[in-house]
Amino acid sequence: MRRTTIALLAALEATVSALVGYGIALVPLMLLWATQFGLAAPVDVFFRAAVDVWLLGHGVDLVVRLDEVTAALLGVPGAGDPFPLTIALLGFAVVTFAFGLRIGRRGAVSGNPAVAGIAAVVVLGAVGGALAWFGATAAATPVLWQGIVLPAAVMAVGVTIGAVVASLRWGIPADATTSAVRRRIATLPDDLVDGVRSAVRIGVGSAFGVVAVAAVAVAVLVVAHYSTIVGLYQALGAGIDGGIAITLAELALLPNLVVWAAAWLLGPGFAIGAGTTVSPSVTLIGPVPGVPLLGALPAAGASLGVLWLALPVLLGFAGAVLVAASAPERRDEPWWVTLAVGLGAGGAAGVVLGALAAWSGGAAGPGRLAEVGPDALLVAAAAAASVGAGAVAGAFAARARARHGGDVLAGAHRSSRETGTTDPMPGDRPGVRADADTGRADPADRGDRDGFPTEVLDDSQLPR
Repeated sequence: MRRTTIALLAALEATVSALVGYGIALVPLMLLWATQFGLAAPVDVFFRAAVDVWLLGHGVDLVVRLDEVTAALLGVPGAGDPFPLTIALLGFAVVTFAFGLRIGRRGAVSGNPAVAGIAAVVVLGAVGGALAWFGATAAATPVLWQGIVLPAAVMAVGVTIGAVVASLRWGIPADATTSAVRRRIATLPDDLVDGVRSAVRIGVGSAFGVVAVAAVAVAVLVVAHYSTIVGLYQALGAGIDGGIAITLAELALLPNLVVWAAAWLLGPGFAIGAGTTVSPSVTLIGPVPGVPLLGALPAAGASLGVLWLALPVLLGFAGAVLVAASAPERRDEPWWVTLAVGLGAGGAAGVVLGALAAWSGGAAGPGRLAEVGPDALLVAAAAAASVGAGAVAGAFAARARARHGGDVLAGAHRSSRETGTTDPMPGDRPGVRADADTGRADPADRGDRDGFPTEVLDDSQLPR
């Protein structure tokens, strides 16, 4: 397939990803326009609001200015002044990331992942910039440079991961750009490359293990507090159309809740407004925003919640053992290399979970709602410390096991050579006994060429 065709297809798919995300934000707003406002309100307001929601879902900051009537109805201190809205509805970013994975995988299959990735990133950056310019109003103003950079950055991460995974899994021939990167990596020392690869596998795997457990925990909490969530829906009295809009907003917020649950498992927890905290040791919640899904929050600190702090340690330990088992044995490597791999795994986990925590939180409104979500630095430090401790312990445990196994095997082999025992060692041919002095096979005990002993049978032993 020609490069021009690959670039055009990637650009088209990037445009479709933006349209899908924008459509998800626009549909509930159009329902409100048709039902609540009777098609009488200016329709361009809802189109611009959908743009703001899509940009906000990719981490683009909004500067919001409420009119005096709305600010008075909210009754929140500072609502009448311009305030930033920085919390990202990560559900929209997940959609863009999924399209990026698809574009990267197809680009790798076509043999030109770099061309496909550049085309998709450039197009989505242009779309994000155009939407940020179009969506700017007196009520909500997106930050223009963030509209250009952040959606394109989400697409770039997805394209890169999709292309790399496809190339490694299927052994697809690389294009000129990928080949240049591989040649550059080939010039580095093998021990350095293997160590970095092991540390990244352990750290990233442990980080997503924590996220997976957090997702299960959120699902269990939603089921356990289902009656509370339904009661909050009824208390809002939003009707069918309003309930649909609220539900879609909650689905967009669901990835944020999973990241917050991961911060809870790590120990620092998260906040739902200034002066609040939700952590394994203590839960202090004041008035929360009117989001029914927040009814799943625990009312008090979980019993034996501190035991959850062992989860990232166990994941780091298990990851180090599994990676060491799948990697080539290096029993003679210095101890500090093993230590560096474990510490590097902790650093990788800290970077991943810290970045997710920073992206999932922010300002959700004026006043006390300016602090929502986890503290990214605390989450990164907790993840690096816990996963790093487990990875160091697991790496040294795997190292000790490999060295002990190698020593036992070598000792058994030397013992068989010295004593002339007939116990077969790995790789020895069955039916052949080695001479104790020369180490050669005894001709008297040599079997046929297949390694099986020959035996002469007399007439009485022949089958009848």
